[in-house]
Amino acid sequence: MSTLASHRKPRSLSGVRTASPAVGITTAALASVTLLSAQSASAAPVDPKPSMEEVQKKVDDLYRQAGSETQKYNKAKEATQKQKRGVDRVLDEVAKRADKLNEARRTLGSFAAAQYREGAVTPTAALLFADSPQAFFEQKQVTDRLTERQRGVLADYQTQQAAAAKKRTQASKDLESLNASQAALRTSKQNVQQKLGAARALLAKLTTEEKARLAALERKKEEEARRKAEAQAKVEARAKAEAERKRKEQQAQTPSTGTDTSSGTGTGTGSGTGDTGTGTGTGTSGGTGTSGGTGASDGSYATKAAKVLAFARAQIGKPYVWGATGPSSYDCSGLTQAAWKEAGVELPRTTWEQVKAGTRVATGDLLPGDLVFFYDDISHVGIYIGDGMMIHAPKPGANVREESIYYMPIYGSIRPA
Repeated sequence: MSTLASHRKPRSLSGVRTASPAVGITTAALASVTLLSAQSASAAPVDPKPSMEEVQKKVDDLYRQAGSETQKYNKAKEATQKQKRGVDRVLDEVAKRADKLNEARRTLGSFAAAQYREGAVTPTAALLFADSPQAFFEQKQVTDRLTERQRGVLADYQTQQAAAAKKRTQASKDLESLNASQAALRTSKQNVQQKLGAARALLAKLTTEEKARLAALERKKEEEARRKAEAQAKVEARAKAEAERKRKEQQAQTPSTGTDTSSGTGTGTGSGTGDTGTGTGTGTSGGTGTSGGTGASDGSYATKAAKVLAFARAQIGKPYVWGATGPSSYDCSGLTQAAWKEAGVELPRTTWEQVKAGTRVATGDLLPGDLVFFYDDISHVGIYIGDGMMIHAPKPGANVREESIYYMPIYGSIRPA
């Protein structure tokens, strides 16, 4: 056995040796890939930090969106309150109908009990047992009337029953509508809070230096709006002066006209409406003049506008609170609604409805008291006070104040009354 074993061919290790370089290459390749991956990851582009102009635009847009959501909230809140009042009225009517139904049911029950106690008696038997035919016929008339009354009570019961069922159905539908409005109210509230939270979070990330730069941009924006307002004020002043000049010219060109007759004998003074004449015999003199003035409609609007502006100025300094209608705080449409209410004019609650509540006027034709609306979504409104300026409740964190109407993009304007 040992001789045979000595002649065995040694086992070749060439396969192992040829595999070794491959393992080394694979390991190196993997290492290279890992290194390249790490380098690629480290070299991945990073989003650049937004400029202050972009931050300002983003914050303004978030506040505008919050304003739009506030109007949705106001609309849903108004609808909810209105529907709740309607549901309460319907439920009161349902309760009243139920009382009437129960009363009719008790009356029918008393009739049924009476018939049960007395039992059913045929007309022949009643005639036989009656004291006299006259008594029978008198009793029969009473019974007939009683039967008619029973039929009336039964008909009334059926009417009340149908009415009660109808009111219950209406109450059910109104409650469903109320629940839908309340859900919309909750959603709008959440959306407002989300937009405002996003704006606050964006501002909170800014450094002290960045906040100062943002404030400088805000001042620049305000100054540009102020310059436009001053230009508008000059235009209005020229227009006012021209209107006054034309009025005076018209008044000067309008001749005094009129007739008066005065008489006297000898030397005397005649009397009448107009001039005083002196003469012998009969003379005439006169002159009742006419003059132009301001139209009654303009005067009426100016009177209302004065009340509106007085109220609005009294609110300056009070905080903006979304959904608020006063008296301690306001949102933009809450302020305009409260101000015009002071002048006896009831405006709708939201900007979207207020913009339809008057006569449209061009920016160049604005008068104090007019309402100016902003942004394409009509999410903001202010009260024009003249010279390109307005009083408005701006946004969360700000107070009611005077500001140029050119601070925001103008959508349009109306004259409420």
